[in-house]
Amino acid sequence: MTSNATDERERAAARLRGAGLKVTESRLAVFDAFHAGEHLDADDVHTRVAELLPTTSRQAVYGVLGALTDAGLLRRIEPAGSPALYETRTGDNHHHLVCTSCGKVFDVGCVVGEAACLTPSETHGFRIATAEVTFWGLCPECSASGALS
Repeated sequence: MTSNATDERERAAARLRGAGLKVTESRLAVFDAFHAGEHLDADDVHTRVAELLPTTSRQAVYGVLGALTDAGLLRRIEPAGSPALYETRTGDNHHHLVCTSCGKVFDVGCVVGEAACLTPSETHGFRIATAEVTFWGLCPECSASGALS
């Protein structure tokens, strides 16, 4: 294991401990599955985890994803027409760009200048915790290939 990989694993272990979770190989392997900026579904995570831990079941990966999401270490998004996706970028109010042709998902910072509607006109008694904005369109590759939305 390279020094960078060791450092990443130590950071992941510290994040798990900080969230009050036990450090396990499967939890570390799920963290290892993600690269910066990626949005992965559970099947993609399982495929990557199984490369490191071949006996890990898909159900175990779902369990780890749920625990890490509940602890705030992963964020779960659910773009329409797509399985749930997970990302490691948490703790900010970023939004997403989703390609209507290939399904790629990109992070985008909050709207600057003109604010999107992030405050509802009626809360119906809810204490609002977050708001999600998803921008839909064609990514550069799909646009260049002449794909239709």
